Amino acid sequence: MFDSDFFLWLFWGYILYIIYKSFKKKKGHTYSQQTFRNFTVTKESLQNSDLGLFVALTAKVAKADGRVDELEAQLVGMMFDDISAVFPDVHKAREILKEIFNEEKNRSDDTQAIAQRLGQSIRYDRQKKQQFMGFLIQLAFADGKVTQSENAVLHTIAQALNFDSSTYNAIFNQFESMMKNIHPKSNIQDAYTLLDVKKSDSMDVIKKAYRRKIRQYHPDIIASQNKSEVYIEEATEKTQELNQAYEMIKRERR
Repeated sequence: MFDSDFFLWLFWGYILYIIYKSFKKKKGHTYSQQTFRNFTVTKESLQNSDLGLFVALTAKVAKADGRVDELEAQLVGMMFDDISAVFPDVHKAREILKEIFNEEKNRSDDTQAIAQRLGQSIRYDRQKKQQFMGFLIQLAFADGKVTQSENAVLHTIAQALNFDSSTYNAIFNQFESMMKNIHPKSNIQDAYTLLDVKKSDSMDVIKKAYRRKIRQYHPDIIASQNKSEVYIEEATEKTQELNQAYEMIKRERR
């Protein structure tokens, strides 16, 4: 099993690359600050928006196995940052999205209804369906495997969205294959240099440096819409290098 920090950033970089490719294919249907410039940020308005419905569904998947673990919580937190950035009142939007998530993670009786509402809203936009469904599938893989309960929730959502089964299987199989082929490598002599830290630094200092470095290469969902594919690939590759260096240092210190 991979270290949680390592897998989180590798996972996040990969899914943002996939999401970016989805945005690139259909730029006229992206989410942006311009899209929401006249949006009034209230709990009701967010609950009824595409992004609010999507956040509710992420809660269903994250809690499907009984608990939202640390890895999933960090991933969802980054998602809040990226999504809330498109709204006029960023802080208020983030807090409301977090509230929606926390409420919905404790309910299992409305999953189908929420997915149907989202499906109705984006029924003519296949790219958005793929973007959302792809994220949910990959969220289920956050701990390295998809449980039976997570699989059941995913299928409930996919059916309610009228999501094409062959496309679903392709996304699922793609991520499952990637999981099996991850072989982290790093050179311990270069690891400290890559993170701009010294061997004498404490693990807490190294962890902070690692997270700071990672943030430099984190292509968030909205910003990625305006970046080239080369940029996304390079950012993902750099993220993996940082992950490997950090993991190597941690293993050395155990």
